[in-house]
Amino acid sequence: MAILPLIIQLAGGAVGGNVAGGLMKKFSLGTIGNSIVGILGGGLGGQLLGPLGISTGSGSLDIGSILSNILGGGVGGGILMAIVGFIKNAMKK
Repeated sequence: MAILPLIIQLAGGAVGGNVAGGLMKKFSLGTIGNSIVGILGGGLGGQLLGPLGISTGSGSLDIGSILSNILGGGVGGGILMAIVGFIKNAMKK
């Protein structure tokens, strides 16, 4: 497994988590919380794309693989942040 795509996915996840937190203030975990959950989601989301048949470029540095790693990590980070934020709010009640 190449390390560069994973790093790109983790960074994309952090950004995705913070974007999702900014768009859904009700579920936001704060900047640090959004970043941490986004990083986890970015790693998971990026790794799940391969088995689903969506190539992440496994190590190559062409623009398509870089963009797919960013997108996969960002979406994964945003989705996981929304899920964790929803659960956190549900537990408050």
